[in-house]
Amino acid sequence: MGYTSISSKTNQLSNQIIGLAIKVHNHLGPGLLESSYKECLFYEIIQAGLNAQKEKPLPLVYQDVKLEIGYRVDIMVENELIIEIKSVESLTDIHTAQMLTYLKLSGKRLGLLINFNVSYLKNGIKRLVL
Repeated sequence: MGYTSISSKTNQLSNQIIGLAIKVHNHLGPGLLESSYKECLFYEIIQAGLNAQKEKPLPLVYQDVKLEIGYRVDIMVENELIIEIKSVESLTDIHTAQMLTYLKLSGKRLGLLINFNVSYLKNGIKRLVL
């Protein structure tokens, strides 16, 4: 999972989002509900002039049939980058699997899994490339 397989534009977008997430975390700190961080990060993304969608539906296509079964991406930025927000004790394999599934279902290549419930946000960010 490296930077070489992703365009420089997408890498720059990823870095910009990480900076905005750090801004939110510095202001709020750990310990709040996931929804609080999601709303604040979405606000910062919009304020930065980026195109973003919150709670974007993600259909499952099975045998050429599009099934709306309730999957939702926390935030989709510039129709390129998926952000999944968590506020948990620690990220686990199931969180990683969820993000990889979202990337596969959406056809996107890059996702940021961000756990805001940490002392230093850099320790709560997982960048996933499909």
